[in-house]
Amino acid sequence: MKKNILIGMVAVLTLGLVASTAMAWGPGYGRGQGYGLQYGCPAVSNLTAEQTSRIQAIQQANFQEITPLREQLFAKRTELRNLWVTQNPDQAKITALQKDMLNIRAQLQEKSNNARLEVREVLTPEQQAQIAAYGPGMGRMGGRMGRW
Repeated sequence: MKKNILIGMVAVLTLGLVASTAMAWGPGYGRGQGYGLQYGCPAVSNLTAEQTSRIQAIQQANFQEITPLREQLFAKRTELRNLWVTQNPDQAKITALQKDMLNIRAQLQEKSNNARLEVREVLTPEQQAQIAAYGPGMGRMGGRMGRW
């Protein structure tokens, strides 16, 4: 009996250790710079102080501009989730909500593209060439998600 209890305790502790190690990185896109760096600027190491302040101003203005859209998208996503869990989901409402969400995503993409183009105008041609080496503008990961 004591042997079974001891084996059970060791098994539980081992499982806990393995689980905590597996979860050590936490949620998200993994290590690296991925989505955290905006507008493809991580490759540019020789920004002047003026360029840095202008880029930060563009990013801040863009963030303030897209915040209401992001909140709308979150609210619609919650509403859509609630529609799906009802007993008899209304297809017309779900379809309309999905179209609204697509429109909001399109607006977000357009604003993001405009901000990215504004940032490129701040950079010199040599600095723009540095960005091109980093792929589609999503940091070193080149648009790939996950732990690589």
